Amino acid sequence: MNTTPNANRKHITFFGKTNSGKSSLLNAIVGQEISLVSPVKGTTTDPVMKAMELIPFGPVVFIDTAGLDDRSELGGMRIQRSMKMLQRTDFAVYVIDINDIDTDTATATEANIDASSNINIYNNVNINGNTNTDIDNNDYFEMAKLFKKYNIPHMLVINKIDTVSREKVEEAAKKFKDAVFTSTEDWQSILALKDELIKRLSEDEKEPPIVGDLIPYNGKVILVVPVDSEAPKGRIILPQVQVIRDCLDHGIKSYVVRDTELESALSDIRDVDLVITDSQAFKKVAGIVPETIKLTSFSILFARYKGDLEAFVKGVSKVEELNENSKVLIAESCTHNQSHEDIGRVKIPRLLNKHVGKELHYDFKMGHDFPENIEDYDLIIHCGACMMNKKSLQTRIDLCMEKGVSITNYGVLLAYLTGILDRSLKIFNMNF
Repeated sequence: MNTTPNANRKHITFFGKTNSGKSSLLNAIVGQEISLVSPVKGTTTDPVMKAMELIPFGPVVFIDTAGLDDRSELGGMRIQRSMKMLQRTDFAVYVIDINDIDTDTATATEANIDASSNINIYNNVNINGNTNTDIDNNDYFEMAKLFKKYNIPHMLVINKIDTVSREKVEEAAKKFKDAVFTSTEDWQSILALKDELIKRLSEDEKEPPIVGDLIPYNGKVILVVPVDSEAPKGRIILPQVQVIRDCLDHGIKSYVVRDTELESALSDIRDVDLVITDSQAFKKVAGIVPETIKLTSFSILFARYKGDLEAFVKGVSKVEELNENSKVLIAESCTHNQSHEDIGRVKIPRLLNKHVGKELHYDFKMGHDFPENIEDYDLIIHCGACMMNKKSLQTRIDLCMEKGVSITNYGVLLAYLTGILDRSLKIFNMNF
């Protein structure tokens, strides 16, 4: 579990006001001093991340954020970074200090939290983190609207119950029926919090297969892995590893070959159900694999597994509307050294310019640095997102849909530019 990449872990984020005890709770759950704890408000500045195995659920990433009412000199920037974590959050934990409950609104229930209603928190903060520090008294209920709007399941934790009378705890329990009550001075309450968290995460766990629902048990898949200057020395990249594991999990026989040995492999192996190739070798591989054998790419598989394949296929049609004034954003989920064979910064712009017959304008963003002004772009081309969790990619797609911006991904675009997109979609029973 320790080697599970963060992209494949559920991201659990702690939100709340300053000094509500977020950091102390996280340290107690993890069993380590991950976040700095102090009675001074605003101790947590940048989000703090810790990967661990939450037994028996599995690998997760816990994220501690700055207080949402941070009024320090850099408070606005800290709140921005906290709110940006909504983009990555699979499950949210909102922590309230029992001494700081807004009694006027505590009787509100989650049933009347309407995601479509006006969200007042921090002057209509959006998921990109635009905010000021004009805090609203009803902060939990305003955040709950955001959680609901962006499809983030959450739980409410009322903390520091050791600092008040039993009667006050019972009063709060009547008003917040679904809340978990905790104290870092009471280890049993921490264990109860972990158990409830595992229970709610398990209820929400619906991890889809990558190829397991496409290929029958005992089926055969050939994975084409070209070895060039972009291939990591001594290993294969994460999407290829994940596809192999998914094949093993579903009783599918997988054969890994380079593009240079593909032709002979097809002669050796009979009744192949699917060939999966690196997108960069699409054209060559398509010329080798008979039309009777289905063909797709790792990137297209991950467009379905982590994102929205239909949205990416729809978005690629924007290519035909591009001209010399068009702006294209190429978004990569990881940071790496570029080379003359770099797919995002070299190969795709070159192929796209050739197809359009014009020199287009390109911007490049890496990691979690996704621009807020996406409406300035005519097309966004995303990588396979192997180093990004599903929630992050889906949030980006949702933002594009909301603003009417076309988005596609590397695999879909390269299949389109190569003229084999329809063939690449047959395994999914889709057409361009």
